[in-house]
Amino acid sequence: MSTVHPAYAQLRRVTDIASVLLENNPGMMTLDGTNTWILHAPGSVECVVVDPGDNDEEHLQRVAGIGPVALTLITHRHYDHTGGVDRFHELTSAPVRSVDPTFLRGGASALVDGEVIEVAGLKLRILATPGHTADSVSIVIENDASVLTGDTILGRGTAVLDDTDGDLGDYLTSLRSLAALGEGLTVLPGHGPDLPDLQAISQQYLAHREERLAQVRDALTTLGESASVREVVEHVYSDVDPKLWPVAEKSVNVQLAYLRR
Repeated sequence: MSTVHPAYAQLRRVTDIASVLLENNPGMMTLDGTNTWILHAPGSVECVVVDPGDNDEEHLQRVAGIGPVALTLITHRHYDHTGGVDRFHELTSAPVRSVDPTFLRGGASALVDGEVIEVAGLKLRILATPGHTADSVSIVIENDASVLTGDTILGRGTAVLDDTDGDLGDYLTSLRSLAALGEGLTVLPGHGPDLPDLQAISQQYLAHREERLAQVRDALTTLGESASVREVVEHVYSDVDPKLWPVAEKSVNVQLAYLRR
């Protein structure tokens, strides 16, 4: 069986510390499925799990069976990353930490921007990267030259900004923060394959967002300032399969809020 992405139900090693179990929940928003990351420092018996996935018993059992879990971390609130939190906590008894207090388990405290977590031989730095959602964080693995980016940066394509609490201004700032971490860092995303250079992909994401924003501005010039979200989507995303337009509407909603603010 394949040991490269996508490899369902297989523990695929990506770096010296980070391995991934791909959940079999592919879809328009999840791409090939949700990446559940398992961080295991050499010489440590325990591991840290990032984003256990949705409430898929088979997947959760498989992740829990990898070894003693010292801590579970959540990159953001979306169900495909958090739906299995309760069951995973039952299976492992490991505390669960996130920005959103909804998902805290085992007496854990909320994640704080800039804090460094030392657990199971790992040194993990929390970097607030809101924009996709208000509670999004990335996790810098200090002893591994890699960064878990959740849905802020994906392994392919570009991230959709949630029009419930996503914010384009925050997102652009987050991309700049990730780019500023420097060269040579491996991207460990919430969906899609791992990528070799965080700085390069962050800069590509920034260029793409600026390009789309310019297209939205041009659309408003052509269609009028009161143009609807769907009208803007049809104008800007004419080169995209119409089946994806409902997804594009979310990002356009956020872009229009940014421009009209």
